[in-house]
Amino acid sequence: MDPTAILVLAGIETKADFGRVVNALQIARELNESGDQVTVIFDGAGTQWVPALSNEEHKYHKLFLLTRSVVAGACAYCAGAYGVKEEIEKLDQVSLMDEFDGHPSIRKLLSNGYRVITF
Repeated sequence: MDPTAILVLAGIETKADFGRVVNALQIARELNESGDQVTVIFDGAGTQWVPALSNEEHKYHKLFLLTRSVVAGACAYCAGAYGVKEEIEKLDQVSLMDEFDGHPSIRKLLSNGYRVITF
């Protein structure tokens, strides 16, 4: 199977957003546990999930921990735009990605044969 990149773009405002991030992490977990190559990137409003899911009290903190090994990082620019950059840096669990003008390089993923799924 081709490698898969999962982009979490959903914010933290609605139940639908909550469902998107949980589905993204569940799919990442399934692919990873099956031995498939998968990576997760928190981008746009999705960067807000890094501090939220890092909280041990969060309902899906354990799922975040189970998928942490396949999380490539969070968009540096967007983390700043959504006010969570310093918090992500302090957590020191997820790298900030700034490969292309402060953002992760989606082109790099595509050129390396990744299929991209967005949530």
